[in-house]
This record gives sequence, C-alpha cells and structure tokens, in this order.
Amino acid sequence: MNRHYKTLELDKILQMLADETAITDAKELALTLEPQKSLDKCERLLKETSDAHMLIGRFGAPSFGGIMNVTNALRRAEAGGALSAGELLSIAQALRVLKAVKDWRSKSAGVETSLDARFISLYTNPNLMDKINACIISEDELSDNASRELSAIRRNIRVASSKAREVLDKIIRSSTYQKYLREAIVTQRDGRYVVPVKAECRNMVAGLVHDTSSSGSTVFIEPMGVVNANNEIRVLQGKEEAEIERILFELAGNCAACASDIIDSYKILVELNLIFAKAHLAYRMKATLPKLNQNGVIDLKKARHPLIPSDRVVPVDLYLGKDFDTLVITGPNTGGKTVCLKTLGLLTLMAMCGLMIPASENSELSFFHRVLVDIGDEQSIEQSLSTFSAHMTNIVSILKLTNRSSLCLIDELGAGTDPVEGAALAVAILETLRERGAKIAATTHYAELKEFALKTDGVENGCCEFDVKTLRPTYRLLIGVPGKSNAFAISSRLGLEEKVIEKARLLTSSESRQFEDVVESLEQQRQKLADEIEQARQQTLEAQKAKEAAEKELENAKKEAKREIDYAKRQASELTTKTRAQAYALLDELDKAKKEQRSDTKSAIKKSIRELEDTADPVAEQKESDYKLPRELIVGDKVLIFDIDKKAEVLEKPEKGMVLVQAGIIKTRVKLSNLRLLKDEKVTAPKRPERKITKDVTRSASTEIDVRGMTADEAVITVDAAIDSCVLSNTHTLTIIHGKGTGVLRSEIQKFLRHHKSVKSFRLGAFGEGESGVTIVELK
Repeated sequence: MNRHYKTLELDKILQMLADETAITDAKELALTLEPQKSLDKCERLLKETSDAHMLIGRFGAPSFGGIMNVTNALRRAEAGGALSAGELLSIAQALRVLKAVKDWRSKSAGVETSLDARFISLYTNPNLMDKINACIISEDELSDNASRELSAIRRNIRVASSKAREVLDKIIRSSTYQKYLREAIVTQRDGRYVVPVKAECRNMVAGLVHDTSSSGSTVFIEPMGVVNANNEIRVLQGKEEAEIERILFELAGNCAACASDIIDSYKILVELNLIFAKAHLAYRMKATLPKLNQNGVIDLKKARHPLIPSDRVVPVDLYLGKDFDTLVITGPNTGGKTVCLKTLGLLTLMAMCGLMIPASENSELSFFHRVLVDIGDEQSIEQSLSTFSAHMTNIVSILKLTNRSSLCLIDELGAGTDPVEGAALAVAILETLRERGAKIAATTHYAELKEFALKTDGVENGCCEFDVKTLRPTYRLLIGVPGKSNAFAISSRLGLEEKVIEKARLLTSSESRQFEDVVESLEQQRQKLADEIEQARQQTLEAQKAKEAAEKELENAKKEAKREIDYAKRQASELTTKTRAQAYALLDELDKAKKEQRSDTKSAIKKSIRELEDTADPVAEQKESDYKLPRELIVGDKVLIFDIDKKAEVLEKPEKGMVLVQAGIIKTRVKLSNLRLLKDEKVTAPKRPERKITKDVTRSASTEIDVRGMTADEAVITVDAAIDSCVLSNTHTLTIIHGKGTGVLRSEIQKFLRHHKSVKSFRLGAFGEGESGVTIVELK
C-alpha cells in the first residue's frame, strides 16, 4: 500500500471493510481497494454505497453467504471436461445464492437505485440448480433417482448382496462351521463378502483367501458358495461407476452451456457484496454521505476518527480551502493535534474509496489526486519518523510530488533541530507548498508559525483546546485562535517549584511573553463569547419549548371548544325532539278535550303551555348575588359585566344606577349591580351560577290511539306524535285503532311504520284484540 495511505491507517479501515464481506474474493477485493483517480468515479462509488445503505435500512440486507468461486470448474466443463460431485454441488450453491439475491431485489421493486443494472444482470437457472440437487446427495453419493439405469443397477446390487448374505448367514449359523470361525460375523474385503476363519482351520472351509489379520491368527475366506454372487456384485458395481460418470458428465455439459453467464454473475455478486459491505460498515460507524468537490474545499462537521472507540472519540469541526488554504494547528502535546490531521486525511481517503464517513450530515470533502503525509508520532503503530533527517526526507519527497490537486498533512513541522532554524525552515516550506497550490494542514509548537499565520492572508491559526485546571485536553479544535503550549502551567500543576518556573519566565524574550499574553487574552475573550453563545442557545431552546407548549395549549382549547359545541348541538337536538313531542301531546289533549267537552280544558292547556315554554327555554334565571362595590367607580376602572362574564373598562362616572363601559369594541350602559370591580386584573371573577338545561320531560303517554274517521295524512301525523310520546315515557307497546273499512287507512299506517326508526315490529290484532281493525306496534 502507498506509504502515505498506510500512515493514515487506511489499511485498518480496509480490514474492517473486509470483515463485513461474506465472499472470499470480495474480501480480497476490499483489502486491495484504492482511492479513485477521478471525481466522477468517486461520486459513482459513493452513490452505490448510499443506495445500498438505503436498501438495507428499508428492506434488510441480502445474503451472500455460502457461495464459492466456481470459475475454474466451469471453464473445465466448458472445455469438455468432467466435474466431480463436489464441484457440481458448488455450482448449484452458486445458482441458489444468485437466485436468492435476485429475489431479494425483486421484493424491493419500485425503488430505483444505481445498483439495478447489476441486479438485472444476475443469471439464474432454477432448473439446473434443482437437477443437480436432485441427482447429487453429497460429494460422495448420488441419488438413486439420478437416472433409471442407476436405480435398476443399484436394485440388482441389493438383490445379489442379499443372496450372498443369505448363504453366509447359513454358514455362520451352521454348527458344522461355527467351531472353525473366529467370530460369527460377515464382513468385506476388497468389496467381496467373507467370513473370519481361524488360521489353523483354513483348510476346513472351502473357499478363496482374501486377507489375513495383522496377528496372522485369522484369515478372511470367501466361501465357494458366494463366489458367483460376489462376482455378480462386482460387475454391477462397475456398471454403477460407469453410470455415475455418465451422469456427472451430463451435468457438467449442462453447466458448460451457461458457464459464462454464471461466471459473469459471480463477478457481479462479488462487487455487490463489497458495496453492501461498505453500507454495513457505514451503519457500524454511524456514517453519512459527504458532498464531493474538486475545488479543495473541506468542511467537516462533527467528524470522528473511525479507529477511536465511540465512547472516547471527540467530534471535531474542521474546514479548509475556502477562506484559507493553510491551517496551522498549535497546542500542547497529547492535545489531539495529530488526531485532527489523521481524521482529515483518513476521511478524505475513505470518501475517495467510496466509503461513507463518520461525520454529521452535509459535511463536504474535496477530491485530491495526491494525499501526502509526514506524520511520525508515538501514536503511529507501524511507523515512527521522529528525527529531523527522517522528517526532511519525507518533506523532500512531498515537495517533488505536490501540485494544485494535493493535500499535504505535516506533523510537527520543523521539529528536531535548532528552534530558530527550524521555525524559519517551517515557514519557507509552507510558503513553497502554497506557491504550488496545495491545501495544507500542519501542526507545530513554534510561535513564529503562529505569527506567520496571523500576518499572512490565506493562512489560519487553529488550536486544540486544553484545560489547564484539570491538565486534560478537551480535544476540541478551535479554528481562528492560536494555541498555547502551556508548559509553565502544566509544570506548575505537576509540582515543579515556583522559583524554577519564574526563572524560566524571565529567560523567555519579552516579545514571546507579550505574544503569549495576547494569545491568552484572545482565549479568554473567546471562552467568554462561547459561554454567551451557549447561554443564548439555551434561552432560544427554552423560548422554543414555551412556544410549542402555548401552541399545544391553544390546540387543546380549540378541541375543547369543538367538543362543547358538539355537545350543545346534541343537547339542542334532544331539546327539539322533546319539545315537538310535547307539542303533539298538547294537540292530543286539545282534540280529546274538544271531543269530551271538559270544563277544565282552559286551565289544563295553559299549564301544558307553561311546561312547553319551560322545556323550550331551559336556561335558568341567574340569581342575584349579595356583592356590593367596595367603592364608587371612577373612569378607567377595570370591571366585570357579571351576567355575560365579560371584562370592560369604565368610560364615565355612574349616573342613576347606570354606567357607560367599553367591552372590546362595544360601548354600552350597564347597571351598577351587574358590575364587579377588578383589582389589577388579578381578582378572580365571581363564579356565575351554572346554566341548567332540562334533562327530562315526564309526560304520560297513551298506549292506545284511535284514528278512525281521519284522512290518511292526519292519521300518519297522529301516529308519529303518539310514537314520540311513547318513546319519551319509556312505553314499548302502542295499539292503533284504524278500523277495518276499505283497508286504505291500515295500509298507509303500516307503510309508515315500516320505515320509522323507533318501531321494532308491528302486527294485526289477534282474536279479542280487534283483529284486522287494529295494529299492535312494538317499539325499540
């Protein structure tokens, strides 16, 4: 691997990627992955990774496990060679995985991705896969159903074997031969059935000797009675082997017919496995898709080094290439300067390899033809370039390769030699790299480089924050602020005598002390501003929460108001129904009184009318309270108009028990007794009596009505009123007397009853009830 990439530990990221693959060839491909050489290729690879990331999130991941590279076997079959059972099973397994992956994609149809062309190109052959699996049971065994000939041969072998065993079973059970046998068992030697005979009795059993035990005490004899059967078995086994070879050759020919398609599909599957491995790694790193450009602009938001454990890594915001092309990072040792460089370089290489990066959304990276690195510190596992000569060797090679499409990352620039010469050399190197158009990030402890960054356009200071109180770095990168080494403060906290530290301060130059004082002042102002920004952010969050709470409360109030209106509508509907029922009942009373010519008709009707008015207007009169104004009202007093529960303002002094007030945009005169004085608008308004709505109307309803002599329309209206009265009085049966006559009145009434919502059923009267002259109605 390119040593610059290895210094940035790209090889470890590729190893993590390889661990996510399921195919051996995909793993090897992952380990040899390199940054692309063009922006278009980088963007295409990132698009593929992003699409795979989306598909996994929506539909789960496809399974690539179990497939092997069958290219060699297929090429041999294509050339006319035979394949073993194991190779054919591997081809069937490859076809199974290809089919499973293609079926997985078909389930997510409707979502277009940049991977669709690959999925469409996958070759599947279910018939060939099923045929191989049906013929071959394992690498060492073919199924009897592989062919009819093979099934017949094996059946004959079983018959011949059964005959041979029958003869041998008789021998080992025979009392004549048992005394000559070592054991009463049947075994095989060289594929022929034999019995174990004692060596001294070998002449007592007629047959062919096939083997002798290692001790020589037992010989394995094939009795003459089974020689023919064993010969037949051997002949059949030879036919079986020949048939098996024919079947395997035939299957190899079937595979040869589609060898190129399977090989091409396998290569596509390896590529897909690598792409989905990138997506799996993105989920593991909680990575996002970066924007890519080729203008050298870098804007990383909350970027995390992928090799630092998630519970320890500190996200950094890092930008370069827009307002400045060179970033000089300063700060104490172990403060995180080198990690910032490695994060910048490694995330750039990851994006150029088509990998999503561990950073927040909308992070931006640039495509570079070369990423050149000189990093040598104790944090590097495999490389340490700490001497000045080693550093200079790397710098020389970097200067030779640098151009406008280069990213240069240099750690401890100019270190390892005389500070004055090292600082001057560092400034000269930075200027040379800038002249060649490179984007540069460098770390240093030299104050001269901090001053160079302050005075030079296009060069910016940055520092890794360090908490002197706790002697611990915060690992936060602050751009635009030069850092301090804090050597005196750290030494003091570690217990170095104050006299020694004071002498050291005196030995530093006045210019250096003044510069450090300015840096410290800037840092204090920055910290103060950061605190104010955080406080403003908190206040904004609180205001946002208050706004959301108010909006929620308003929404709840609207819902409550709607519920109240709906309830009022239901009450009004119920009130209308009850009033109508009472009106019909009153009409019944009038008709009845008219027929009977009762003397108490007038008073009864007046009483019914009053009840009707009470029902129609259920709002109870408000009771006057004993409230008295604590003082005389003056202009400007805030008051409550009691009967309508409305706040108002006094406009004129009271006259003759009346006063002019303004409620909203309305001016009106109100009685003094109807006003309540409000103190500072904080006094709780007196509770008004609740409005009462009549809940029930108790009336007696007749269970029998007589509509004889009425027209059909009059009868229907009367029946409707009678049904309403029965419903209100909870009466479930109503008898309608309509007479027999022509049957017209009965027909119209029953037609009306069929569609009435309160009628459960109806029937004509039985014997003794009026028969067809009455209708008995059962109500719900």
